[in-house]
Amino acid sequence: MEFEAKEGFSALIDELYKEDWVVYSKKPFAGPQKALDYLGRYTFRTAISNERIKYVRDGKVTFTYRDRRDSDRKKEATLEASEFIRRFLLHILPGSFTRIRHFGFVSNRNRKENITCLKKLLGVPGKTCESPEQSLEELMLELTGKDILKCPHCKVGIMALHHLIPRFSFWMEKNFCGPEIIDTS
Repeated sequence: MEFEAKEGFSALIDELYKEDWVVYSKKPFAGPQKALDYLGRYTFRTAISNERIKYVRDGKVTFTYRDRRDSDRKKEATLEASEFIRRFLLHILPGSFTRIRHFGFVSNRNRKENITCLKKLLGVPGKTCESPEQSLEELMLELTGKDILKCPHCKVGIMALHHLIPRFSFWMEKNFCGPEIIDTS
């Protein structure tokens, strides 16, 4: 469907929002927890997990993958570090892209009004989303059971900030000379 003017599309959207829509959704086969686990893996995952990276030596990275063409067998591949990083960076969305879009009562259009109405219907008092006074480290330990301050290799030593790598957009800079490293020690 094409529209000659932007106003025509906006008018259609306004008309659609006036309708009461009925959405059919059935119960997930393995239960709601399995559905949330599945969605969580695909929403917040990185391009490759740390467990799949086996070695980083002599400027090369060895990692595991599943060969779908060979009966789904687990295999190892080795790439030059620069090629591995290039492939990893292909999975990063540009800043203007949205990974998660909300729908229903938390969609952007009427979120505040819908949540206020839901709280009233459920008999929930005003503010219910007060965040606990926890540090990021404490929160991650509580949620994942992993202490993000411990060394991922020896599991004993405590990680300390050595230096920061500032955010840098390759698309914004035409003359890239390399980011400046800030030493915080």
